Amino acid sequence: MTELLLLNGPNLGILGRREPEIYGTDTLADIEESVAREVAERGWKVTSVQRESEGELIQAVQGAYDTVGAIINPGALMIAGWSLRDALASYPRPWIEVHLSNVWAREDFRHTSVLAPLADGAIVGLGADGYRLAAQALLVKVPR
Repeated sequence: MTELLLLNGPNLGILGRREPEIYGTDTLADIEESVAREVAERGWKVTSVQRESEGELIQAVQGAYDTVGAIINPGALMIAGWSLRDALASYPRPWIEVHLSNVWAREDFRHTSVLAPLADGAIVGLGADGYRLAAQALLVKVPR
């Protein structure tokens, strides 16, 4: 096991162009490179999956049981992604939920994540740096 799953949900494929005042100017490719640099010394490779469909994200989780862990930004699926939640409940490795913006400083409907209670941790509001910090957390959580 030397792969780390980097899973991104709906609308995250257009990072850098999507409301940069909220989500920043880093692209998903920038984030992937940053995470890859962070975990390279451990010999981990990043498997990055971004999909607009909850079903495809579920398939990605179910196909990644042999990864070392995961960084997951479910986007708006944090609110009502019950099927994704069920898939993550069976994911056998540690994972960190990440959100670029501080979801609790935004609209009320964003204040509850159905996924976060299952996560090993959550990082919100730190922009693209949140992904790098999640990678660092997984480096600590996953035994050598």
